[in-house]
Amino acid sequence: MDIEKQKRSACTTVLVGKKATIDGSTMAARNDDTFSPLNPMKLVVYPAYHDQDSTVKSYLNHFVGQRPRDGYRYQGTPNIDLKNEGVYDESGFNEKNVGMSATESVYANERVLAYDPLNTESGINEDVIVAMTLPFINSAREGVSYLGGLVAKYGSAEGNGVIFSDKNDIWYMEIVTGHHWVAQRIPDDCYAVTGNRVAIQEVDFDDPQNFMWSDGIQDFVAKHHLNPDLDGWNFRRIFGTANVFDQHYNTSRQWYGHLVLSPEVKLDPLDFNLPFIMKADHKITLKEVQQVLSSHYQGTVYDPLGHEGTDEQKHFFRPISLNRTQNSHVLQVKPDLPEAASTILWLCFGIPSFTPYVPFFGNAADMDPSYANTPMKMDVDFKSAYWMYRGLSMLVESHLSQFTKADDDYLKDARQYFYTWIDKVAPQVEGFTNNEASEILSKNQHELVAEMAKRTKKLMADLMMHGLQLSDLTFVMDKNL
Repeated sequence: MDIEKQKRSACTTVLVGKKATIDGSTMAARNDDTFSPLNPMKLVVYPAYHDQDSTVKSYLNHFVGQRPRDGYRYQGTPNIDLKNEGVYDESGFNEKNVGMSATESVYANERVLAYDPLNTESGINEDVIVAMTLPFINSAREGVSYLGGLVAKYGSAEGNGVIFSDKNDIWYMEIVTGHHWVAQRIPDDCYAVTGNRVAIQEVDFDDPQNFMWSDGIQDFVAKHHLNPDLDGWNFRRIFGTANVFDQHYNTSRQWYGHLVLSPEVKLDPLDFNLPFIMKADHKITLKEVQQVLSSHYQGTVYDPLGHEGTDEQKHFFRPISLNRTQNSHVLQVKPDLPEAASTILWLCFGIPSFTPYVPFFGNAADMDPSYANTPMKMDVDFKSAYWMYRGLSMLVESHLSQFTKADDDYLKDARQYFYTWIDKVAPQVEGFTNNEASEILSKNQHELVAEMAKRTKKLMADLMMHGLQLSDLTFVMDKNL
């Protein structure tokens, strides 16, 4: 298996329980960072199907999976170049209001892999993991058990962290070897942050309401003498890594997430034992979650776009928001909205530092063509949402100090518009059947997408006009010359 494809996804995850949020919603968020700044994606709605054969094949290895003959409608954000990049549906809700985000790449140490190696040839991988799971689950907890069954059947091709969410629960599942995994329910009054490391720490095998695990994992660890601790059973220390790569690429992102969400707590960005889960000391907002995913260490000497710190400090850590962040999303389930309108996929297709998280109802029946029909290359009229937002990202960064105020105002106005739009649209589905509600949400969704295209293209035009005046190819001696 191609090593580049094995390590192509490098992501950051933020999870917030329902009692830790300002509105009682659950929020499961992640950046999907690929190994190229140009890897076009689209947002689609896969229709439900009934009583028909359904086979899934991976483009990245020899995996072939037979799916159940009935499947729910679900969202996905697949790649465009399937044969070279794989499908990678990544994130979305199904019609049962269950969300899935997959995957956060994680890496196990050589001790554990020696006794249960990854099935790189034919195991289930990120390319197909959403398509094999999301259409068939009715709750977040069921997602863990269902995917656990697939890992037992096929083996895993890679180390993956997988998120499942519904209105009550968020589960984080880490598949670390060919057949072994652990999942933890995020406590309602807590949040969690991780980035490309094994995250789960102490596991309580006497608490099956909050932990799930692969069959035989305790015996596996005991048989091969894998637990380095005198007491306890720390999943990260047994299965994870702790090396220089982790400190420069991974631990710093976890540190900064905690800095944003728990600013009073002092932590070390080089600490291998940074907490995965922390109790929230205030009600966390959607904007704060998006702030973590769109960040590049603002306010510290490590900010590559900042004015503090040395050049070495600015490039010491890998930022959270990158030019190769292809898809940043927040899966939110809001209990204060009608059931049919309670799931919202907040999706950012540009660089999250500069572009908005646009809301898409999980139960909309179809997808606007500007999201569903992304071409391989940028279209100059920006009919594609993916290319439009990536074009805006490039423009803003090209003259950041001059353009940042206009971009910040645009993002602030967009957030206000989104909140008002949801408050207006969601109540419209009350009392309607699921099919009728889906059509109502779809109609309004198209209108929102059109409005955002109008706003974004106006900003881009304004920035280009401003940029023409910033060229270094100018010289003035006489205003008449």
